[in-house]
Amino acid sequence: MSRLGWIILAAIVVVAGLFLSLVSFGPAPDGGVRQRVRQALPFHRERAVAGPGGLVIPVAGYPEGALRDSWGDARGGGTRAHHGTDLMAAGGTPVIAAAAGVVEKLHQSGDGGTTLYVRSPDGRWSYYYAHLAGYAPGIVEGRRVRAGDPLGYVGDTGNAGAGNTHLHFGVSRMAPGDRWWSGEPVDPYPLLAGRPPRR
Repeated sequence: MSRLGWIILAAIVVVAGLFLSLVSFGPAPDGGVRQRVRQALPFHRERAVAGPGGLVIPVAGYPEGALRDSWGDARGGGTRAHHGTDLMAAGGTPVIAAAAGVVEKLHQSGDGGTTLYVRSPDGRWSYYYAHLAGYAPGIVEGRRVRAGDPLGYVGDTGNAGAGNTHLHFGVSRMAPGDRWWSGEPVDPYPLLAGRPPRR
C-alpha cells in the first residue's frame, strides 16, 4: 500500500473511532447518571461562581430560590437538631464542590450513608456532603478540587429514607488538629444564600 493509502486508512480509522464514541448501544449501566452529569456540568461549571453568601450551591442546576433553611429542625423524633442544609433533588443529580479544597475523607456511615468531606485549603473549614448515591469518577482522598468540580451524585443513602433523595450539606469551623469528623458545625444556609438564617 502506498503512503497515501496508509494516510487515508488512518483517517478512516480515526473518524470511525470518533463516530463510535458518540453512539450509544443500549442503556447505560449506571441508569443514565453519567449522561446527566455530562449535561449538567458544562452548564454549571460556567456558573460555578460563589453566590452572595460565598459558596457555590453544591447541587448542579439547583433552582434559584429553592434553597430552604433547615438548620436546627428536629430530627430523630425530636432527639437531635439538624446541623446542615438539605437540598432536595432528583436521585443522580450531580453534587459539586461548594468551595475549593482537598477531599479529606470518603466515609460510609449509618446516618449520612455515602459521605464525603472536603477541607478548605487553609484548613479552617470542612464541607460535608451526605446521602450520596456514589462518588464522581476520579474522586479519591487527597484529591484537590475547585468550586464546581464534580464530587458525586444525589442519593438517599444512610438515614435519608428510601426515595427521599437529597443532599445534606454541612459546614464546620475547624481548629488546628481537628480531624475530619470534628469541628464546630455552623449554619451553611447564610453561606449559600447570602441571607441571614430564619432563627
